Amino acid sequence: MTTARDIMTPGAECIGEEESVLQAAKKMQQLGVGALPICGTDNKLKGVLTDRDIVVKVLATGKEPGQTKAGELQQAEAVTIGADDDAEEVMATMAEHKVRRLPVIDGRDLVGMVAQADVARALSDPKVGELVEALSSD
Repeated sequence: MTTARDIMTPGAECIGEEESVLQAAKKMQQLGVGALPICGTDNKLKGVLTDRDIVVKVLATGKEPGQTKAGELQQAEAVTIGADDDAEEVMATMAEHKVRRLPVIDGRDLVGMVAQADVARALSDPKVGELVEALSSD
């Protein structure tokens, strides 16, 4: 059985909820990623900030990236996957919530991120096709 732990990118770095969106963008560029988990001052996962969030919710609305806090863009509740959950569950969770990236949790600890590309590399073509279709439809 292939698990989230098997296909994730380990060592995800958080952006603090009090840090600016500009700091988040610089961190994404430095790390070569398109999303960062948002962590609170209590070290709990608050959500995920994507490069698309920055463009659509900050730049396109005329907000100042250096003055907008990452925490202002967090969702109501972070969608996550357990490290030992099956890859089928990863796909089902991504499809259900229409997300391309999931923080991977082991107990209460953030241990990595699993992206659509990670799933594509790990699973058979028909299953990947179904996931892409689910994420791309309304």
